[in-house]
Amino acid sequence: MFQVNDVVIYGHHGVCEITNVGTLKMPMADQEKLYYTLRPVYHKESSVYAPVENRKIVMRSVITKEEAENLIQNIPRIETVWIVNEKAREVQFKEAMQTCDCEELVKIIKTLYLRKQQRLESGKKVTVVDEKYFRQAEDKLYEELAYALGMEKKQVGTYISQHMEEKV
Repeated sequence: MFQVNDVVIYGHHGVCEITNVGTLKMPMADQEKLYYTLRPVYHKESSVYAPVENRKIVMRSVITKEEAENLIQNIPRIETVWIVNEKAREVQFKEAMQTCDCEELVKIIKTLYLRKQQRLESGKKVTVVDEKYFRQAEDKLYEELAYALGMEKKQVGTYISQHMEEKV
């Protein structure tokens, strides 16, 4: 069980700080259950309430600085996910997003970046679905990396690029 002040990844809400653990005094809440009160780190004006015994939505600790640096170092070795069928690709990306796994997010980003380059080179536009998943994956990955590395979210792309150039 997580404790107050723990920082976690909670589903599509991303990086959240646990501000309370207890019952909720709301009409819709089960008064017999314990809930986490979460404050999204990058959307401080909102609160999220999650049952402590929740099994449907991923809730895990944020990666450490060392894990973040290792992930960035391993980006060149992370494989892409080439699925030709549009519907099957969307299903795969949706499932990967729900895992909240940083390596899965990198797979999506790498795949869609390369796919975008291919489409543009052949005179085609980027699909709306590809753009949607690219933005979502990048947003969630950058949130967690920014928190783990102690930097602004907007700095993460440059940080990754610089580390990728060092490898070349």
